[in-house]
Amino acid sequence: MNVCVLLRLLQAEHDETAARADQLREQIAQFTTAFTETEARLAELAATRKVIDGLAPPGHEPAPVENATVYQHIVTTFNEHGRVFRVRDLHEHLGLPTDEPSINVTRSRLGRLVRQGLLEQPGRGQYQKRT
Repeated sequence: MNVCVLLRLLQAEHDETAARADQLREQIAQFTTAFTETEARLAELAATRKVIDGLAPPGHEPAPVENATVYQHIVTTFNEHGRVFRVRDLHEHLGLPTDEPSINVTRSRLGRLVRQGLLEQPGRGQYQKRT
């Protein structure tokens, strides 16, 4: 095979791979948008549940929240308390383990909620409900 043929084959494979990468980037963008919208909707539903439970007559027990995700618990905590939390304080408040791997997972979740616009970071390691 001569060099010209090899270059044409290489260019063809490059073009196919670039097209596939573009398709995957588009899918990632679509999934990211859908995920962000779904997480925001879950947070809205959790807040709505809280409001409705607050309007219920005395003696009414709030509906169980057994299937709530950790994200819902986090967002609900920020909505209810409206204060700045550090990750470890949030873990203690939610009754979650305070070992470093668990703290790091929550730190990642809080970062995702900041990027989604549900929370803000007023200082290093501090998180609060977006105002």
